[in-house]
Amino acid sequence: MKHIVVTGGAGFIGSNLIQKLFEQYPGVRITCIDNFDNFYSADIKQLNIRDFKQLPEFTFLYNDIAETSAEEFAALIEDDVDCIVHIAAKAGVRPSIENPLAYQQVNVIGLQHMLDFAMLKKVKQFVFASSSSVYGINDHFPWNEEEKLLPISPYAMTKLAGEMLGHVYSKLYDIRFLALRFFTVYGPGQRPDLAIHKFTKAILKDESIPMYGDGSTSRDYTFVKDTVKGIIGAIEYTATDFEIINLGNNYTVSLKELIHAIEDVTGKKASINQLPEQPGDV
Repeated sequence: MKHIVVTGGAGFIGSNLIQKLFEQYPGVRITCIDNFDNFYSADIKQLNIRDFKQLPEFTFLYNDIAETSAEEFAALIEDDVDCIVHIAAKAGVRPSIENPLAYQQVNVIGLQHMLDFAMLKKVKQFVFASSSSVYGINDHFPWNEEEKLLPISPYAMTKLAGEMLGHVYSKLYDIRFLALRFFTVYGPGQRPDLAIHKFTKAILKDESIPMYGDGSTSRDYTFVKDTVKGIIGAIEYTATDFEIINLGNNYTVSLKELIHAIEDVTGKKASINQLPEQPGDV
């Protein structure tokens, strides 16, 4: 790999990926596209890529994928591109219920812009960050890629639409498209809105933490370095032109178990604010 484009590269997963790419591929050039979306502090994202900006092999483009056309990206990125890793997206299930149109615009139209860019530049490898939320409410564990998909939030629907859009482009334009269904990712640099970060901070400050429902809802928590390893595997994958792959660890942890684990680590008891179960959660 000589040149990789990473969208959403200033975020949690993207910045961890870029760090590993520089370690694994000496001399690789990386173009990072990000608009510092205000879902959480832009200062965190700036810090995530601060050291990369000192490297001559790193290029940063401050662009909104929903507002920048394929032709505009092609003018900005003149060199050949070996692979696009598309992580940029509007995140969050609950906010997507409040503003579904914004999620369509970024997660579907933004993806289409990047696929059109890949078509223009004749990029052969496209890795797409999908989500386990596409499974919806499904009690058949462990989930596999052949399961019936019934998304129950606009966010999940946009990720499923992204997978199908990738299938179309793989057939029409000879783009190898790998959709990776991320499960709940945690680790260094985790987004402040995610449970482990948010709950740990609240417990340390003696603040109450929200628990939606009875605490029995479960997540497949995946360490960010394992997720990054999976992405790199997809970058190097050549077996088929289209593939959907779960990127999890096949072990679920309930919300109650998570809170108890954080209590053990911090040595402090959590103050629980019991709330009704939220629509769209899986």
